[in-house]
Amino acid sequence: MDQRDQIEQRGQFRITVWEEENFQGKRCEFVVECPNIMERGFQKIRSIKVENGPWVGYEYPEHQGQQFILEKGDYPCYQAWSGNSSYRTEHLLSFRPIKCANHTDSKMTLYECEDLQGRSFEICDDYPSLQGMGWCSKEVPSIKVNSGVWVGYQFPGYRGYQYIFERDRRQGEYKNYTEFGTQAHTNQIQSLRRVQH
Repeated sequence: MDQRDQIEQRGQFRITVWEEENFQGKRCEFVVECPNIMERGFQKIRSIKVENGPWVGYEYPEHQGQQFILEKGDYPCYQAWSGNSSYRTEHLLSFRPIKCANHTDSKMTLYECEDLQGRSFEICDDYPSLQGMGWCSKEVPSIKVNSGVWVGYQFPGYRGYQYIFERDRRQGEYKNYTEFGTQAHTNQIQSLRRVQH
C-alpha cells in the first residue's frame, strides 16, 4: 500500500479499542487492520468505538473464529457487538476494515445447492426472515455477492452466528458453508442485511 492510499484510508476508516469494558484501561486507535491485538501489548479488546467505516472483529488472532460486524457507533461491552448471538465471546483479538460496503448498491444471489448450482434468488434488500420472503429452506448452501457487503445470520431477526459476505473477498463466491468463516459449522442462514457505509 503506498503512502497516498494510507492517507486516504485514514479518513475512511477509524476505530478505537480499549482493553476493558466501558472504554476503560489501555486504548489504541487504528486506521488499518490489526491481525493480533496481543502484539500491541493488549490482552484482549472489551470495548470499541467505530468512528468511520464498517469493520469486522474476530474472537481469535489472524481473523479467525466468530465474526462480528462493527458499524459506526459505540460498543461498551461484548453484548453490544454480539447482540442476539447465540454465541458468547467476551472479547475480540483481531479486526479489519471492510472496504467494499455500499449500502445503496448491494446485490447478492442465493443458490439452493453448493458450488453456485440449482435455483437461484437475487436479493438487493434486507430480509429479517428469508423464509418469510419465499426461500424454502433454513439453509443457504452457496452465495454469490454481486456487489457490496452483507451479514448473514443463523436465525430470523438477525440473531445467531454472524457471517460477513464481501464482494472483494473470494471474488464474492462462497461455494459452501466452510467458506462462510472459520467458525461455520452449518449452512443455516435465515436472515440477511446489507452493511451500512
